[in-house]
Amino acid sequence: MAANLFPAFIKLSGRPCLVVGAGPIAEAKITSLLEADAHITVVAPNASQVARELAASGRIAWLPRVFLPNDLDGIFLVVAATSSNEVNGAVYLEAQSRGILCNSVDDPPNCDFYFPAVVRRGALQIAISTSGESPALAQRLRQELEDGLDESFGEWVQMIGAARREIRATLPESKERKRLLHKLATGDSHEKWREANENVRPEEMLQIDATPGAREETAEAAAKR
Repeated sequence: MAANLFPAFIKLSGRPCLVVGAGPIAEAKITSLLEADAHITVVAPNASQVARELAASGRIAWLPRVFLPNDLDGIFLVVAATSSNEVNGAVYLEAQSRGILCNSVDDPPNCDFYFPAVVRRGALQIAISTSGESPALAQRLRQELEDGLDESFGEWVQMIGAARREIRATLPESKERKRLLHKLATGDSHEKWREANENVRPEEMLQIDATPGAREETAEAAAKR
């Protein structure tokens, strides 16, 4: 039975993360950590061209040698991504002894967490996991979701976020405010936003989605600020 997982989105910005391995297996993991603005150190005797270029540009630190236990000093999270099960296992065991979260690539029993298949549309992120049972299925589901969510979703999410802040600032807590916040997140709201050529300011999102009464209440509350 696959372990029950706790789904979470973790802020890694500035946090020290270690990747053991710098070949093709490790590249995708390094890229994922970079996208989260992690502070990345890579330990590997040899590195792929991509890893070398990242190191040369200063985006990662590369230590060209084998893994040593003290490489985990001060590390928040580690990924064991070599082609050697023995090395990956040694990294996992050392991480366990220190209470450090570890992902051992393609070795579910030696993982504290998994890298999900992720759909990204700006601030919108949808993560899919099969608890390591079938990464291929997770990738297929990711593709289906990507096909159904066009790139405009990212801008729309950003816009409704700004409109949400405007609503919370101008309307007192009420059923109407709750209704309006939920209305902003509907598919109808997205379609109306697209029909407006996507060139809509946050305050105009309120006009797209509010009922006449809500629009009047919003305008009156804004005038009193």
